[in-house]
Amino acid sequence: MTLLSFIVAISILVVIHEYGHFWVARRCGVQVLRFSVGFGKPLFSLKDKQGTEYSVAPIPLGGYVKMLDSREATVPEHLRHQEFNSKSPWARIAIAAAGPLANFIFAVFVYWMLFLGGTTGLVPVIGSVDEDSPAAVAGLYPGDEILSVGGETAQSWQDVSWHLLSYIGETTNVELTVRDEAGSTRNVTLALRDWLGDTDTPEPVSGIGVSPRLPDLPLRIGQVMDDSPAQNAGMLAGDEIVAVNGAPVNDWADWVDQIRAAPDQTVFVDVLRNEQMIGLEARPKAITLDSGEVIGQIGVMAEAPDIPESWLRVSEPGVGRALVMGLEKTGQLIVFTLESLWKMITGDVSVKNLSGPITIAKVAGASASGGMEAFIGFLALLSVSLGVLNLLPVPMLDGGHILFYLAELVRGKPLPESVQIAAVKVGMVMLLTLMVVAFYNDISRL
Repeated sequence: MTLLSFIVAISILVVIHEYGHFWVARRCGVQVLRFSVGFGKPLFSLKDKQGTEYSVAPIPLGGYVKMLDSREATVPEHLRHQEFNSKSPWARIAIAAAGPLANFIFAVFVYWMLFLGGTTGLVPVIGSVDEDSPAAVAGLYPGDEILSVGGETAQSWQDVSWHLLSYIGETTNVELTVRDEAGSTRNVTLALRDWLGDTDTPEPVSGIGVSPRLPDLPLRIGQVMDDSPAQNAGMLAGDEIVAVNGAPVNDWADWVDQIRAAPDQTVFVDVLRNEQMIGLEARPKAITLDSGEVIGQIGVMAEAPDIPESWLRVSEPGVGRALVMGLEKTGQLIVFTLESLWKMITGDVSVKNLSGPITIAKVAGASASGGMEAFIGFLALLSVSLGVLNLLPVPMLDGGHILFYLAELVRGKPLPESVQIAAVKVGMVMLLTLMVVAFYNDISRL
């Protein structure tokens, strides 16, 4: 599932990106020789009436649009007017920018559809506050509802998390507007200091020291992991946990604490199954955390609790408003991606946040397992990232080509070939370095 989801995700985004180049190139009168999805020797291909070859290659890590260009091969005199390099700098800029622009348009369309279908989010009411955390120091309390973060309205915990993400790596004060259980509104100030800058998987909500209000988890097993101690012990989904080692279990947190405290030890678990009490013997697996602590893990998940309707907030915008929300969401992602890259360059955010194909494949697989809505939402997010990265002014990327063409506009002639070759070499080193770091981070997370 993970591999298939990765191939599908990358292939969709490559087709969208390259089609942007292809569509504008055709309208600028440039002959397109090949439209390839993937790299390597084509697995199969076909040609249209205009002579463009469409091919699928076996390495699904990208694609390309090959155009008629005298820099790569001799162009017959009668085809010079269809050559890429014969077009004006503005036409070449349009062709280079069309790929990233297609990625942004795709993201807007996806978010438009998602918003139009309606969204449901958990009302951002605080369930608990950690001692000595930024939230505790600011004066947040359980039961407070977060209304805005830094002046931005928060309708759900997803909104709160999204607004907080923009402050990662910063030392700043963030104003929150909250409403207590009595209905009184007040402003509090979060004092953040190099906030989550050295974390490779930042979690904004827990990072300020709060947990969302959630209903208590039932003591009923919702899922048993394959080849887990729980499965080996005979536990089944639907079993209600009653006792561990003869001691009654009060709630799911109590159950988790008892299992964590028994790594590689035999525990006796009483469960209620079909109104019959059954005694089972299990041996939680010993797991070593990053902190060095060794805990027990048995391999079960709780049954999903019923969330009261009053705890949920439903949004059903009309066609026009949904489109505006899609544009806003895409714009926010573009700004966030650029800010994150800049923070990595300045050292405010750890480069451990960079991800490569392994992490993308895992996320694609997880989102696909979560349903079509989650998967296409992930595609939109990845599409924005692809568009932004390709617009960076780095030779070999679309942004680097645009930079060359802008320099040509200013100078009235192309940059010297030696300068372009040197810039491409520098760009290649930068991209290879980026890829090495991303692969290293991927492997470190395995």
